[in-house]
Order: sequence, then C-alpha cells, then structure tokens
Amino acid sequence: MLKNMLKATVFATTLTLTAGALSVPAFAEVVYNRGSAAEPESLDPHKTSTTYEADILRDMFLGLVTENAKSEVIPGAAESWTVSDDGTVYTFKLRQGATWSDGSPVTAEDFVYAFQRLQDPKTAAEYASMLQKVVNAKEVNAGTKKPEELGVKAIDANTLEITLIAPTPYFLEVLTHQSTYPVNKASVEKLGADWVKPGNLISNGAYTLAEWVPNDHIKLVKNPKFYDAANVKIDTVNYIPTEDRSSAMKRYEAGELDSYGDLPTEQLADLKAKFGDQIRVDPYLGIYYYAIKTDKAPWDNVELRNAVSMAIDRDFLAEKVWGNSMSPAYSMVPPGIQGYTTSPAAFADKSQIDREDEAKKILEKLGYGPDKPLKMEIRYNTSENHKNTAVAIQEQLKPLGIEATLLNTDTKTHYGHLEQKGDYDVARAAWIADYNDPETFLEISLKADGHNYSNFNNAKFEELMKAATAAGGKPEERFKLLSEAERVLVDNVGNIPLLYYNYHNIVSPKLVGFEDNQMDRHPTRFMSKN
Repeated sequence: MLKNMLKATVFATTLTLTAGALSVPAFAEVVYNRGSAAEPESLDPHKTSTTYEADILRDMFLGLVTENAKSEVIPGAAESWTVSDDGTVYTFKLRQGATWSDGSPVTAEDFVYAFQRLQDPKTAAEYASMLQKVVNAKEVNAGTKKPEELGVKAIDANTLEITLIAPTPYFLEVLTHQSTYPVNKASVEKLGADWVKPGNLISNGAYTLAEWVPNDHIKLVKNPKFYDAANVKIDTVNYIPTEDRSSAMKRYEAGELDSYGDLPTEQLADLKAKFGDQIRVDPYLGIYYYAIKTDKAPWDNVELRNAVSMAIDRDFLAEKVWGNSMSPAYSMVPPGIQGYTTSPAAFADKSQIDREDEAKKILEKLGYGPDKPLKMEIRYNTSENHKNTAVAIQEQLKPLGIEATLLNTDTKTHYGHLEQKGDYDVARAAWIADYNDPETFLEISLKADGHNYSNFNNAKFEELMKAATAAGGKPEERFKLLSEAERVLVDNVGNIPLLYYNYHNIVSPKLVGFEDNQMDRHPTRFMSKN
C-alpha cells in the first residue's frame, strides 16, 4: 500500500498541464517521507512511552512551551509566562485566538483536563512521573487525592497557573514532553479510546492525523488552523516504520525515505563512504543499558549482578559491534550535563582482564562455573544492532560459566512486556533524556516509576532523590545529592549501563532545517525541502 501511496504522491506532484511549450505544475505538494525504527504503541499523549511516538506527537500537538529546530525552549501554546520569586508558581498566558484543528478554542481548561488525566490512576499513564513536581501529583497518581486537587488551575480562559512542591530548574523543559500536551476533552469523553483514530483525532499542532495503516505508514497533513501555519513549509509527513535497519538503508537509497533515525552499525563505514555527510553521528543524551530483575532469584543478589556487569566488555561493544558510534558506559547518567559529576561503577578504571578475573571469583564463590553454569535469558527488541550486542555479550559471558539464551520480539511487544512487569532475567532497554538534567536518568529507578523495569527498590536511593527535590533552589547541593543517589544506584547494580548514545541519522540533502542537536529532536514544522 505504501509504495502505491508514494507513487501517487509523485504522480500528483509532477502532473502537468501543457499549453504549447508551457508546462505548469498542477500543484506542488511538499511531502516528507520520514523513516522510523518502530511502530508507535499509541498516539494518545498519555499512553506513550517511546521516542518513536514522541516524534509523531511533536508534529501534531503543541504544549505550553515547545522546542525550535535546535531543541531550545520557545513559546508554544503559551505566548508568555512568569515565575514567582520562590520559583514554585508558573503562570502561563495562552495565545489569543489559538484553536484546535476542529476550530474550537484552546483554553487553560484544556491543560487542566489533560494534566489531571495524566495523573489519574485510571489512565495508567507510563509518564505520570513527568508532573511529579506539581503539588499533589504523586498523591493523585497514587489514588489518595482526587485529580481536582492537582496543583493546576485555570485563572481564566487564557491563563493557567501551575504550583510546584519545590523550585524545579528544568520545569520548562518538562513541559516540552509529549505527556504534557493538551488533549481535547470533548473528543476524548465522547469517543473514548477511538479518539486517536484518523478522522477523530483533534490536535492543536502544526499537523493533523490523516491516515494510520499499522506497520505501513502514518500520514500527517498540515493543519490550516495552526497559529503559525503560514510558516509551515512541508504539507504532508509520512511516518514510515521500518524496524530492519538494512531494509531502511535500501529504501533511503531508492528515494523512498528522506531520513531515518538509526543505522545498521556493522555497515557504518560503508554507509559513510557512500553517503558522506548525509550520515550524522554525534553524542546525545541517552543511555543504552540492560535492565536486570533485581527482585527475582538469583538476580536479587547484588554480588551476582555486579559480576555479570564486570564481565561485559564495553570497549568491544563500542568498537566492534557499534563501529565506534557509541561510547562505553559505566554510569546511568551520560556525560554532557553541565555542572554534574557522574558516579561510574567502581570497576571502571580496571582492565577488562582484571574485571573478568574478579567476576569469575564471585561466580565461583556463589557456586557457578563451566561445570555448573548460571542460566540467563536476554530479551531484546528487533534490530540488527540489538541482536549483535546480545550475541557479543552471550559470547563474553560463556567462558565464565554463564549460559545466556536470547529472546527477540518486536519493539511494541518488548516494551509492553517490561512495562507490564512481565517475567524476565535481563532485558535490553534505553533511556533518552526527557530534559537536560541528570534526574531524568535517575528517576526511572524510583520504586514507583513506571519505567523501573528492574524493580529496583533501595531506601537510601529514594531518600537521596527526595532530598534532591527539596534542594531544587540550590543547584550545587541538588547535583551533589543526585550524584550520591547515582552512586547508590550504580553500586547496587539497579541496571547494567553499557553504552552512551550517539544519534545515528541519515538525512537527505533535499531536507532543509534538520538541525543536529544533543536531544535529537526534529520538529517537521521547522523543515523544508529543496
């Protein structure tokens, strides 16, 4: 179906009317075929959990604030805001005359409804934690207070007030996240789960949903009612899920994709030689890690978890598996956050041989070895890169008496299993910064967080994270407490950090405005095509 759609687009774009020697285009629709590495789980902002969905939602919805092409915070649905002297009360003035795609006005009440819905335990939002710094957010999400008690209120139709439990220096960045987008109350309450379907979904961003053919394409079209529609140059965006990275490269070379957000790293050298500066690889804030079931025997033994972590040769993974497009990781917070000092694993400075020797001694002490192997299952989501990583780790662990088996599922199934707290031993996971602050990488290990796949539960860690929140108005003290919390997390092997991310993009020279940035976010509204 997609190939027919692409052919029809090309035909419609190049159709001409000939009068003598004059050839005039019938119309010049600008189409961006945007490759994605996975099918989204949902297009409900309160039901999503991955970057694949975030890219699409960023095009369809507009939060109170948003980001420009360089991922810098700029006004969104709110044209201005003020912050109280103590840093706890934010007052937003919404754009006069802004509307939803159906023409109804966007009001402060829309944001009140959306924020309450996000925290309502009935919604079961994976990202309810994004508003945990709002007064009563945790209590509402826990069911001990009503959604109406959340610290968000409409002063009038165009004025929204948000009250925080403590100063939160990154709060405006939080409000760029897809979970904080408004949703249309009338549509949600009338249609229920069907409100996200094409023809039903009402949005307030630069694009609206026209089609969604699962595992084929999601078509977005320009929203004529968007406040800045006159400056939106691309008319149609086709999000095209292609999990197989090698297939994606073939589609890109054939002209079926204008960009793709990942690369088969075993082909990286050849791709660079063929496509030159169309290949874009640079650091961004993300951690590639293995979640390990800390509340399940034998993985509830911290010594055992540490032995497994030490035995993994991260330098080999970065160099040989990922073609030096990733960096070895020994902490959960990646480098690059100004003013923050990471807390790497104690063995980070040791040679790999010394690490393996120490791991072997621990395993022998616990009764494991080649004659009595430790059996371990590694789950990973579909990707040549994830498979090659798992195979390499499988081979690295084998000489120490760890027999690892591999289980592959598609991305939606994989993360669905983790989010539902399904049974497993070790599972591939990743965390990309929701905002430029170490807390985004640490809060996922809080016991109540929906992304705590390892079921990590440590009282000292919880205490330090709580203290960091209370120190929100004192940046140096706050970062010190977060660093101490990371030390507890890493020493107790709440997860196994493996690699710090680089983004891996391939971008057509026809695409203008796809700006490289540390957050790897690229709103279509700021792009155009040659």
